[in-house]
Formats: sequence, structure tokens, C-alpha cells
Amino acid sequence: MEKRLKKEALIIVNNELAFQNLEKEKRAAELIIANKELAFQNQEKEKRAAELIIANKELAFQNLEKEKRAAELIIANKELAFQNQEKEKRAAELIIANKELAFQNQEKEKRAAELIIANKELAFQNDEKEKRAAELIIANTELAFQNDEKEKRAAELIIANKELAFQNQEKEKRSDELIIANKELAFQNQEKEKRSDELIIANTELAFQNDEKEKRAIELIIANRELAFQNQEKEERAKELDLANKKLAFKNQERRIQTAELNIANRELLFQNEEKEKRSAELIITNQELKRAEEYQQEYINGLEKMMFMTSHKVRQPIANILGLSYLLDNQSINSPDELKESLDYIKESALSLDTFTKELTQFIFNLGEKGKIVFK
Repeated sequence: MEKRLKKEALIIVNNELAFQNLEKEKRAAELIIANKELAFQNQEKEKRAAELIIANKELAFQNLEKEKRAAELIIANKELAFQNQEKEKRAAELIIANKELAFQNQEKEKRAAELIIANKELAFQNDEKEKRAAELIIANTELAFQNDEKEKRAAELIIANKELAFQNQEKEKRSDELIIANKELAFQNQEKEKRSDELIIANTELAFQNDEKEKRAIELIIANRELAFQNQEKEERAKELDLANKKLAFKNQERRIQTAELNIANRELLFQNEEKEKRSAELIITNQELKRAEEYQQEYINGLEKMMFMTSHKVRQPIANILGLSYLLDNQSINSPDELKESLDYIKESALSLDTFTKELTQFIFNLGEKGKIVFK
């Protein structure tokens, strides 16, 4: 009978031990899952750290690119300032050329007005000459011959003046020829005066008027050529200035485009820097959270181990006492009331100990569950 009872008690103890082993296996499985989650979190942490390293390298590269773009922008601004200075110089030269051209146009107008007056006077004098020449046909014939010679000389003088406008070195030679021609013309005029003693006054006035006419014509031709040359110079300067302005406008447009591209790149770089800083902050926060999660997980694992130890030892002892005393009461091996009271006191003490430990275990499981929520969250 006692063997059977002991066998039953042993079966109960074995069942309890098997239950405890199952609980221990469950806790071990939970611990394995927690370790796997910790390993996964460590891998995520390494990935985030690698991403942070790559992001820092990209940020350093972008900062270098930004410095290069800033240096290019500084050089472009210096070139633009130099081109603006050149443009201002060209504009000042054009203003001066316009003023000179306006002054020359005014002089030309004055010369043209004087030439018109001289032409009118010459026409009037030619009318008087024709009236007087009617009486002296022979003298006029000789004078016409002399005028033909004079026109030839004037043609030569015109050709010399044309060459003078384009060949400055030949100017002195042609001037000498002009002086010789004038001397010859004066000599011919003197011969004319000798031959036309009857019309000394008329011939003298005609020679004087012809001289004035030639001088005015020469001055007008020279002025016209100088004005044409200056107009050509002005047109060339205007074309050069226009071409320079077009080039400068094109370069300014290119600079504006480059400046706009650089501003866009700077904005993108600033945006990327902000994104990298945000990612860095997120990675730092994530790393801190991972560290806290590791600490909470380690505490959770230690708590599970402690709970398994408490369950397998502190719970087992009161239950074994209660089962042993219950076995004795069930077999009626206690005969005296004192022994029964003593057994009941032991049972009560074991039950109180089990109740106290159960409360402690409940509070411990609650705290451990809160830590587990933090870890798994």
C-alpha cells in the first residue's frame, strides 16, 4: 500500500516536473526567438551604420563639388566684371566717336553752306564774265584754253587729293606738286594779265574767284573724304561694338545659365545635405533605440531565466511539502491531535509561502511583460 502511494506521489511529482520542463522549453523557445530578433536588430543596426557611412561619403563628395562650383562661380563673376568694364570702355569710346561725328557733320554743313554761297557768287560772277567776255572773244578763247589747262591741273590735283586720303605718306609729294601747279597757274594768270591788258580788272577778279572756287572745292573734297573716312571708321567701330555687345550678351547669357545651374545644384546639394542630416539623426536615434532595445531584451532574457529558476525551486518546495503532508493525512498515519495540528500548521505555512511567492511571481511577470512589450515594440 505504501509503495503504491509512493508510486502515485512519484507520478504526480514526475507530471509536475514534466510540466515544468514544458514551461522551461517554452521559455527557452521564447529566449531563442528573442535572440533571433536581437541578431536581426543587430544586422539592421549594421545596415544603418553602413548607410550612414555611405551617406557621409556622399555628403563629403557633394561638399567638394559645391566648393568647385563656388570657385567656378567666383571666376565667372570676375570675368563678367572684366567684360562689363570693357563694355563700358567701348561705350565711352562710341560716345566720344559720336560726338566727334556730330561735330564733323556740323562742320560739313557749315562748309556746304559756304560752298552754296560761293557757288551763287560764282554764278553771278560768271554771268558778269559772260557779258564782259562777249566783247573780248579772243581773250576768252585764250582764257578758255588756260581754263582747260587749269581744269587738267585741277583734275591732277583731285587725283592727288584722292591718293592723299588713302596714302598719307604720299601726301607731301602731292602737296609739292599742288604747290608747283599753283605756281604754274599763277604764272599763267600773270601771262593772262599781260595778254589781256584791256581787261586787267576782269581777269584779276576772275583769277581771284577761280582761286577761291578751287580752294573751296579742294576744302570741300578733303572734308568730304575725311567725313567719309570718319564715317567708315565709325561704322567699323559700331560693327565692332555691336559684335562685342553680342558676344558679351551671349557670354552674359551663358554666365546666367551657369549661375542658374549652380544655384539649382546648390539648392539640390543643400536639400541632400538636409536629407543626409535627417537620415543621420534618424540613424543615431535608431542606434540609440537599438541599444535600449538590447538592454531591455537582455533584462527580459535575464528575467525569464530568473522566473524559470523561481518556478523550478521556490514553487516546487511548498508544493512538495503540501503533497507530502496531504499524503500522510490521506494514509491516516497521524493518530494524535497534536500531530494533526502540527501537520496542518506545516500545510498552512507552505500555503502562505506559496501564496507570497505567487504574488511576487505575478508582479515579476507583470514587470517582465512590460519590458517584453518595449523590446518587441
